Amino acid sequence: MRPLRYSINLTLDGSCDHTAIEPDEELHQRAAQMIERADALIFGRVTYGMMEEGWRGPAPAGRPDWMEPFARSIDAKQKYVVSSTLDDVDWNAELLPDDFGAAVQRLKDEPGDGLFTGGVQLPQALAELGLIDEYELVVHPRIAGHGRRFFEGLSQHVDLKLVDRYEYASGAVALTYEAR
Repeated sequence: MRPLRYSINLTLDGSCDHTAIEPDEELHQRAAQMIERADALIFGRVTYGMMEEGWRGPAPAGRPDWMEPFARSIDAKQKYVVSSTLDDVDWNAELLPDDFGAAVQRLKDEPGDGLFTGGVQLPQALAELGLIDEYELVVHPRIAGHGRRFFEGLSQHVDLKLVDRYEYASGAVALTYEAR
């Protein structure tokens, strides 16, 4: 069985607005390592679109060289997309059926190293279904004061157990939890 891992960057006040986070080399290196641990990525329509726009080759002029390992790792992975509005995807991707919970469970049941998801709306739905096995919260030392909050509106508690902690030079802290 492949674990489904979720990672998100958020500010100290829980904002998961990606524009409120300052990217750096160490952050991208660790994110690339997490993606390398996955056999495939599972995204909702919004996150898939942002990732495709930001990381599908060729690299735009001016992108720092230290971002390239992350770009290559995400570009090469198989991607599954959950969307009720998209008719077609490419970029090593395929659409999951409307019953995405069952489809994700089938993907988890296959042998392999794991699956990875990111974003906000789809991971919240996956958490509601009890399908996320590991949560990595990268908490940045910033108070955004705006933006959607992490898992805002979740209908039930998700109990977690802290299994790892990593401190970045920037002051951000990655907290890794397993679902209980």
